[in-house]
Amino acid sequence: MRSLYFRVFVIILYTVALSSLLGFYVSNAYYHWKLKPLHDAKLIAIAEDARTFAEQYPEAVGDYMRNAASLGYQIYLTDRTRREFYFGHAFRKKNLAADVRDRVLAGDVYHGIAHYPDSPFLTGYFENGLRNTVGVPLQISGENYAMFLRPDVRLQFGELRVFFALIFMFTVAFSIPSFLLSTRYLVQPITQLTEATKRIAQGEYKIRLNTNRRDEIGQLARHFETMSRELARSDLAKRDFVANVSHEIHTPLSSIQGFADILQQPELDDATRIEYADVIGQEARRLAEMSRQLLLLSTLDHADGEPLDKREHPLRRQLQHALRLMQWQLSEKQLSVKLSVPPSLTICGDEALLLQVWTNLLFNAIRHIPDERSISVRAREESGACVVEVSDTGDGIPEEQLPHIYDRFYRGDGSRTRFSGGTGLGLSIVQAIVHRHGGTIQAFSRIGEGTTFRVTIPGL
Repeated sequence: MRSLYFRVFVIILYTVALSSLLGFYVSNAYYHWKLKPLHDAKLIAIAEDARTFAEQYPEAVGDYMRNAASLGYQIYLTDRTRREFYFGHAFRKKNLAADVRDRVLAGDVYHGIAHYPDSPFLTGYFENGLRNTVGVPLQISGENYAMFLRPDVRLQFGELRVFFALIFMFTVAFSIPSFLLSTRYLVQPITQLTEATKRIAQGEYKIRLNTNRRDEIGQLARHFETMSRELARSDLAKRDFVANVSHEIHTPLSSIQGFADILQQPELDDATRIEYADVIGQEARRLAEMSRQLLLLSTLDHADGEPLDKREHPLRRQLQHALRLMQWQLSEKQLSVKLSVPPSLTICGDEALLLQVWTNLLFNAIRHIPDERSISVRAREESGACVVEVSDTGDGIPEEQLPHIYDRFYRGDGSRTRFSGGTGLGLSIVQAIVHRHGGTIQAFSRIGEGTTFRVTIPGL
């Protein structure tokens, strides 16, 4: 299997090679389109100057041509008798057509550089051939000649070619280790993340990564550490949940088993038998209620993302129905309730689930406030959402316990025992239902002043 390190290195080399090829292609196209005609015109002007001098000073033509060749040009002279004279380095290719010589001897000007064939990956500037020249007619002592001229690349750029070749070779030589180091710099954090993933898969969540980088890799490392902490918290919550469920089920089962064994004793009187049977019934109902709430929580957890049967319902009617269900608990503790909900206010959501929210909040308030206190239920419309507040005048919840009140089976104080009738799942169910509706739930409490739960359900 090829490693990411190898792949990134190959991609960098491929990118450099492709960029160099495209750069050469574009530069060569620009040369053929723009520079080649300018180069041709420049050489024609030089050839015209040479012709003027040769025709004015025919006796110095040889010396002039040799001096011009020493300055960096290749020159070829021919006449009608096909005599040939070369000045400067020899042409590698003598590929000049005969009709071209004849036309120049007849007075035409030859634009061999401007008319050199275009090629995407071949620059005609470096071809050392007679066809890659400019030609002008020349008359010396009454005799016609054709002069062909081109720059001598070896003479003009000989040292520069070596210089640029060395630059290219050393660039490649120094680039390869630089590519290797830069690739390692890019890949190493990903390798560390891969190792961290393996450790998380094995159940080890205490991961430390380099989060000091301010790029995408550093951001990924920070998010990865956050994920590992959340996974650790989730794993701990699952373990606590299993332990809590086991404890909550074990306790009533032990009571049922113990009292059932006692009921088998024949010497028990009827009053004691009835009392113990009532305890068994209470514990059985508690187990049934716990099973129902656990099933509801599981349904809410697994149905996340599925659409709800959302409809608009009169909120006041829902809350009145929830209060009727709590009527006997309210009467037993002599609690007063103040309902302040506009009759026209509606709420959008699943009616059965929302009724579960109101009954759980009311039951929670009733269970945890002293007798002869009061509960108020207020509702209003705010920014297109429905806001419901359930407040009590109980003793309040300590501030350090507020972040945990939605945890499953959480009991904040010793008074919340299994004999108080609760399962520790009510607020967890409320939070799950509210979140399924896209809403929020907040708890506000002060010791000695009471507690308020604020539920916000968005509209359509």
